[in-house]
Amino acid sequence: MQRRRRPGRGPGRRAVVLGAVAATLGGAGYLVHEDLERWWWRMPGNQRDREPGAVDHPGAEWVPASEENYNLADRPYDWEIDKIVVHVVQGSYAVALKVFQDPEHGAAAHYVVRAEDGHVAQMIRELDVGHHAGNMEYNRRSIGIEHEGFVDRPEGFTDAMYESSAKLAAGICARYGIPVDREHIIAHHEVPGADHTDPGPHWDWDRYLSLVRRATASRRG
Repeated sequence: MQRRRRPGRGPGRRAVVLGAVAATLGGAGYLVHEDLERWWWRMPGNQRDREPGAVDHPGAEWVPASEENYNLADRPYDWEIDKIVVHVVQGSYAVALKVFQDPEHGAAAHYVVRAEDGHVAQMIRELDVGHHAGNMEYNRRSIGIEHEGFVDRPEGFTDAMYESSAKLAAGICARYGIPVDREHIIAHHEVPGADHTDPGPHWDWDRYLSLVRRATASRRG
């Protein structure tokens, strides 16, 4: 977690350094300051405090992905989160965990949802950028939810998985103010440049969004 400044203290080191750089550069200072804000947490010694095993979704199991499959970040401070990308593994839950922990794989989603009982594994913190969408701009702006199963086997998309994933998505939407609609909750194959077909023609989008909206209403109630 990010350290909170105590009341009454002066500006932190980050504010002083970035402010000085911006002031030195005069008219271009604002744009440079904004760019430096994005990169501050990537500089050595400036990483966010992270509690081992912490998760963003209550009830999720922490199963860390390989550090080669994501980038450290400080979202939504440095990159706005405005999308959820829905994936299907083309394999089992166990396979998804295994490949996302493989540093040679080069990709990982933030979450994996098991078909049998809807159990959720979190593999990347939401503040970090997962390599899951096949498009770096979308990676920076999105959270990836991977689902156990195959695109051509609709029987594998269980009630438990739909309901669990919908609760997960509702929580993400609530945290970042993401609208619950198809413009902001998208399929992997809808990402520009993507060469995947998941979640495929059998994923029930009407059902899924209805469940997300219901879970969102329950959170408010």
